[in-house]
Amino acid sequence: MIKTIINAFKIPEIRKKLIFTAFIILVFRIGSVIPVPFLNIVDEIEVGKGNSILTYLSLMTGSAFTYGTIFAMSITPYINASIIMQLLAVAIPALEKLQKEGEEGKKKITTITRFVTVGLGILQSLAYFFFLRANNYLLFMDDDINKGQMVFQAIVIITVLTAGTAVIMWLGEQITIDGIGNGISIILFAGIVSRFPTLIKQLFQYLSTGRLVYKILVPVVIVVFLLMIAYIVLLDNAERRLPIQYAKRVVGRKMYGGQNTHMPIKVNMSGVLPIIFASSILSLPGTVQMFLKNQPAETSFWGKFFDAFQGDSWIYAGLYFLLIIFFAYFYSTIQYNPIEMANNLRKNNGAIPGIRPGRPTSDYIFKILSRLTLIGALMISVVALFPIVYSLICDAAIKPLADGSDGGGMSISLGGTSLIILVGVALETVRQLESQMMMRHYKGFLD
Repeated sequence: MIKTIINAFKIPEIRKKLIFTAFIILVFRIGSVIPVPFLNIVDEIEVGKGNSILTYLSLMTGSAFTYGTIFAMSITPYINASIIMQLLAVAIPALEKLQKEGEEGKKKITTITRFVTVGLGILQSLAYFFFLRANNYLLFMDDDINKGQMVFQAIVIITVLTAGTAVIMWLGEQITIDGIGNGISIILFAGIVSRFPTLIKQLFQYLSTGRLVYKILVPVVIVVFLLMIAYIVLLDNAERRLPIQYAKRVVGRKMYGGQNTHMPIKVNMSGVLPIIFASSILSLPGTVQMFLKNQPAETSFWGKFFDAFQGDSWIYAGLYFLLIIFFAYFYSTIQYNPIEMANNLRKNNGAIPGIRPGRPTSDYIFKILSRLTLIGALMISVVALFPIVYSLICDAAIKPLADGSDGGGMSISLGGTSLIILVGVALETVRQLESQMMMRHYKGFLD
């Protein structure tokens, strides 16, 4: 990958694109440290321990959420809008028709996605404002100013946060047009990478305790982290190739077809979306608990209920695993239609060797898709559940200190979702660099 980037810098056109992409990332990081007006955040916003939608937003925004900056909403409204549009395209025939209209239909869907992004940005900013108000993070509270000034303060905060969402969306589109890679993915990548210093600091804090157990576990974490990256690369490139044979046909005096090829089907067809859906649903109880003024007792039913949905619970890990499997099947069902795939093969005089055209072909493709979906879901579950299971094992294994205080356990702030996104975006960006160098017949790369 490093060699590819070095070779890309030797080509003036690609070098300009790389520099432009780096400049947009710099603008994004600068905006991630500019505070929103009327906020009184001395250190960081307390997003709570365990699992909640707030910890998820903090991770996806590169900690911009916890500091109350103008880019606190980051790219999450656009990601949610894109997912909503994909789901609606299955349910609404008009959107499905637009998807099949080529470039013009794609432009219309992009325009609708922008409006949905701004709408979600307003709703998310409004919820963020009420959270800040409930936790006394506003510069002027209700007792300090009158109602009219409070409304003005709310309008300014919500407007700035929503505008930040729109600016990030625009920055992402500029990268897609004039830079390298998918702009939205690059910005998301930059936000997650910005948390690396915090992760390294966290590991050094464990080592600074001087405990032997941490001196053993920290190197283990680093080794497993590198192995997990290699595992994700293998998962991203894994595919099942269905053999396809096209029949010969004569048109005039020429003969067409007759070649053998294959239909590639990725093992991890749904990517990171099942993890995002599962973590979003499981974070709802923890989020509701954060907004409760009177916290339920730990011995009560609701106290036990909320504890079960914390990230340090075996119940949470089990539900997380089941939801990942469910959403993997759900997403593959709406994305792949075996009947349509079989019909397309028949129209092009293609067939799978040993399988009759028509319904037998669609049934065979459905069986293959079901098996691959299960394998892919199990493989991404390993990445998603490892930080949780590892923390649970460490909490049980690390004994309390001699003074009777908590041993501290060992949590990993970089989750499986972030790791899959990081590796996936890096691989996709390198592929685009390689394809652009191949288009320009770059001899050094071919060597």
